[in-house]
Amino acid sequence: MPSWIDGSIYPDTEVPDAVETLGDRVDFLARLCAAWDFGVLPEPETVDEIRGDGWREAVDACRLLTSPSYHLLRDWHRLPVQPYLGQELPYIRDDPNLAFI
Repeated sequence: MPSWIDGSIYPDTEVPDAVETLGDRVDFLARLCAAWDFGVLPEPETVDEIRGDGWREAVDACRLLTSPSYHLLRDWHRLPVQPYLGQELPYIRDDPNLAFI
């Protein structure tokens, strides 16, 4: 198993030895974004891996429009902007310091 695969995002099944097919990559991204959206940050090796060109197709296919992490992945892969369908929290949206992030 490559070191960039985070086994903690597979609590319901065996951790895969590889993530090579489009379906496996979409599943990995869905699990990763779900954890990331709840504050479980990916390891730097994982970020390096999913930012690679080989993940562009899987990022585009995933379509997690309610996930802030997913929209970041789309930006990293220079994919067209999709509508964000998630909850907009006023304490974040209206934070004047957000402009400096």
